[in-house]
Amino acid sequence: MMSATTPPAFGGFRLEGKRALVTGAGRGLGLAAAAALAQAGAEVTLAARSVVELENACTAIRERGGSADPLVLDVTDSAAVSREIRSRPPFQILVNNAGMNRPKLLTDTLDDDIDAVFALNVKAALYVTREVARSLQSAGQPGSIITMSSQMGHVGSPRRTLYCASKHAIEGMSKALAWELGPAGIRVNTLCPTFIETALTAPMFEDPVFRQFVIDKIALGRLGRLEEVMGPVVFLASDASSLMTGSALMLDGGWTAA
Repeated sequence: MMSATTPPAFGGFRLEGKRALVTGAGRGLGLAAAAALAQAGAEVTLAARSVVELENACTAIRERGGSADPLVLDVTDSAAVSREIRSRPPFQILVNNAGMNRPKLLTDTLDDDIDAVFALNVKAALYVTREVARSLQSAGQPGSIITMSSQMGHVGSPRRTLYCASKHAIEGMSKALAWELGPAGIRVNTLCPTFIETALTAPMFEDPVFRQFVIDKIALGRLGRLEEVMGPVVFLASDASSLMTGSALMLDGGWTAA
């Protein structure tokens, strides 16, 4: 028995012996997440639709000593998701990162916009999570399911009605699923970044008015950087967050603190 003066052992942030699946992993946040998990010792499978991006991403991770394999997959295709995940050993870590945004006023939003955003941001996350959870439960293994949400899953903003609807849905999904999978030792959490500087977001920040609007909403007075997502991903994937499920980890520079 541990004495009152003996400190407990810390499980740490290492991920050796664990398999990880990251969707939307060819670039941006997904690539950063995959690289972080690989650097922490996980065997990472990177999923995306672009063969060239995946091969380049895996090569870059391997050159740094990490384990990375490509999986060409359209996560909006339920049958393909089931086929590919069932053909592989269980993934103890899942990062649902594939997503999109079509910022418009709701009155200008088309049916195609609604269908596309919900297909990728919500339905695809359900498809992938369902198959990963099934595999873990069949194998009797614990795991960590992380979905890349957003600060917009907790607040609202002009021209973000559709995106906010999809991310609020992800938050509800994760809270409910935490209760469904908790008895199996499978944790379910979301990661909620603010605006991150990437090649994808660069064009929108060319508008100085929008850039200033965003920066004024962030207490730290700056945009987020890709590398600032990497530590939180490893934290949620590792035993360092072993008591954390059904939670949203805010990575928003103080946006939602206002």
